[in-house]
This record gives sequence, C-alpha cells and structure tokens, in this order.
Amino acid sequence: MTEKYDAIIVGSGQGGNPLAMALARSGKRTAIVEVKHVGGTCVNEGCTPTKTMVASGRVAYLDRRSADYGVHSGEVFVNMSEVRNRKRGVVDEFRTGSEKSLEKTEHLELIRGRASFIAPKELTIALNEGGSKTITADTIVLNVGLRNAVPKVDGLRDLVDTKSPLILNNESIMELDQLPEHLVVLGGGYIGIEFGQMFRRFGSRVTIINDGPKLLGREDADIVEEVKQILVEDGIELLLGTKLSSVEAAGSVLRINAGGKTIEASHLLLAAGRVPNSDSLNCEKSGVACDERGYIKVNDQLETLVPGIYAIGDVKGGPAFTHISYDDYRVLKTNLTGDGGASIRGRMVPYTVFMDPQLGRIGITETEAREQGKKIRVAKMPMKSVARAIETGETRGVMKIVVDAESEQILGAAILGIEGGEVASMIQIAMMGGLKYTALQNGIFSHPTLSEALNNVFSHWVEE
Repeated sequence: MTEKYDAIIVGSGQGGNPLAMALARSGKRTAIVEVKHVGGTCVNEGCTPTKTMVASGRVAYLDRRSADYGVHSGEVFVNMSEVRNRKRGVVDEFRTGSEKSLEKTEHLELIRGRASFIAPKELTIALNEGGSKTITADTIVLNVGLRNAVPKVDGLRDLVDTKSPLILNNESIMELDQLPEHLVVLGGGYIGIEFGQMFRRFGSRVTIINDGPKLLGREDADIVEEVKQILVEDGIELLLGTKLSSVEAAGSVLRINAGGKTIEASHLLLAAGRVPNSDSLNCEKSGVACDERGYIKVNDQLETLVPGIYAIGDVKGGPAFTHISYDDYRVLKTNLTGDGGASIRGRMVPYTVFMDPQLGRIGITETEAREQGKKIRVAKMPMKSVARAIETGETRGVMKIVVDAESEQILGAAILGIEGGEVASMIQIAMMGGLKYTALQNGIFSHPTLSEALNNVFSHWVEE
C-alpha cells in the first residue's frame, strides 16, 4: 500500500530538518527520510566535527608557541583518541538535539531508510530495519547532499573499494585514533587545507598535492600567496601543478606517484572534490532533470522541472555551504507556507576557510571585478599593522577590500587573519546596508578590537 503525506523531505540536512518542522507546524502531514545520521553532512562529517578538531589543533599550535608569550611549558603531545572522543561528544550532542526536535514535532514522521523514485510523486523507501514502504506526496523536497569523489588514478579505486585503512576521506580521517606518520592530502581546496594544517599541528608530516597551479583556485593570486606562505611556515610541503598518476599499497606504506616522483606515505586523504548523491534517487522515474555532473536542476524558487518537486542544499549545485542550505530552507518556507515570492537570485554568498588564521570572504574578488570591467579601488593592509593582532601575537595574514571607484560601495573582501570570518561578516553587513566604505572608515569601533582595523585599512590603497 502507498502511504499518503502532504509533504516529503528526502534527507535531514541543515535545510531539510527546519523545513520539515516548518511544514509540519503549518499543519501538513510530513515525512522526513534519512538513510544515515540526522543532521546531514554538516553535523556529522562536516562543519561541526572538523571545526571541533581544528580547535584542538589550534591549542596544540599555541602550546608550542607558549614561550613567545613568556609562558614556558613542556613537550606537546597530542592524544588522537582523546581528540576523537571530544569530537564525537560534540557531534552526538548536536545530532541528538536534532533528532529530539524532529521526534517531538506534531504531524512529522522520521523514516529511516533510503528513498528512490518509482513515479513522479511516489517514492519507495528501503528501510534500515528491513523491508520497504511506498510513500507519496504532492510536495517533495530533495536534500540528499554530496559525497567524497574518488579521482581516476591507477590503483586508487581498488584501494577504496577494498576499504583500505590507508585511504581516507573527510569522514574516516576524523575517526583515527593514531596519528598518521606522513599524511598526503590530494586537493588544495578548503577541505584539503583545513585538514592538512590540522594534522600538521597534531604532529604529522603533511604533503598537499594539487593538480592546479595554485591553492584555492577561486581566490586572488596575492591572497593565495599569503595562504601558501602560512602553510609553508607551518611546515607543510606543497606540490602544486602536480598530477597524481598512481597509488599502490605495500603493507602499511603507500607509494604515491606524482609529478614524476614517488612519495612514500602512511595515509592518503582524498580531498579533490565531491559528487552529488542524486544517483541514488532514480530521478529518471520522476522527470527530475540533472546536469552532466549529476546536480539537480532547479529554478530561482528551487523547483525542479517537475512542479511540486524541489531540491535544496548541495545536491542542486552552486555554493556547498551550510548557510546556503539554511537559506534554501527560508526560501521554501516562505513559498510553501508563507506569502511566497522568495528567490535565491542575487543572494550574498559569504564563506570562511577555517585554516588558522581564517580566510573570511564576501562578494567578488579583485580578479572578478576587473573581468567584469568595473572601475575599482583596492584597499590592502597586512595584519601586522593591526593593533589587536600585534597584542595577541597573531600577525599573519592580510586584509583586502575591493571598492567601486564610482559609487564607493564595497564589492568584496578577503580577510586573512585572526577571526577573519567575523571581520568579513562586519563588512558583509555594510554591503547589505548599501553603505559606502567611508561608513566603516569613519565608524567608531571599540578599542582595541579587530573591528577597529576597518578604520585604518582604507588608508592603504593599492596604487595602480
């Protein structure tokens, strides 16, 4: 028999959970289907656990630097089991809270299993407990996210398929109870940099291999160079413009062939991209269309080609950030339970790379502004000129802000420095309010804070 609901959410990520509760609270009988953990990638394998472990790495880093502050301590030892257990505790708290919120919401049913289409508005659920059930609804929201990509490299697929403990992804690396002797990271994006620096601080030898010529391919070259200098200073080996050709395991050692040389390593972390989980949905049975990479096609209201079927979060393509997934929820909540008219068109996309120091980003880069033919001015100031950074001994990095030369409004910013994400958020607020840069330049900020640097950065214009 087919069970009828008013709405079905497939996937309990950071957009799916609040949307399911909002729909249920509006009186709609709602089902949310989850095959693995409530909370999605962010709570279980992404933001929450990684930033918890980044914090442990930062403590180890500061402990080793304690003599710089006149505080002398002994040898630093990182216990990976304790780091892992601390991470597990934080994740369990977040996950349990999400589960309880779902379970106590009236008109909402949590179904544990894997969903796939058998008709445009009909899904079969392979239940985790065994058996299956068929459900249908006029409104269906797909929130199934992404998974780690496995690059086409000789020998790599066999090692992944046989579950070699020497090959790691963003989930398995956080379950290690022993420190890798030599961790090779494949990929120079956000994930590769965060884990690379983290494990270097824990005590591993770390090599980052990137087939592109620079790290963080979307960022301006000068910002990337600053990032590179920080990682090298931290003792990380960088192999840029280097293609991985083959991987083989010899006992507990990996032989990694890259750029014409062989690297012996204890572990390889795959951080070279992610792929959508749409292939598990049997979309061809529904009429839902995907692009050539498997991302579900949606319009500005997040609706697929099938009326009443929507996609939110990472699976629809575009910026793969938790805060974007949450904004997707707000759009659909407005359109499905409110006054309607909400859209994702033109929304701001802030993000932070949680290396240390953080790289906070908002708006367009200098490169993008010039490609768009805009007349711009660029303000740029090193963190070693920021009083608060000097006082705390955290002077690595740079502040860079791109301004429209005619309107004097801020187009974008890159804040590489202590709490760079927080400072970038202040600039975002100014952009949201349509303020000219002079509002920040002449603002009164508490002394001595990092925010106060916004008074001074606009006195450091880059000459053309």
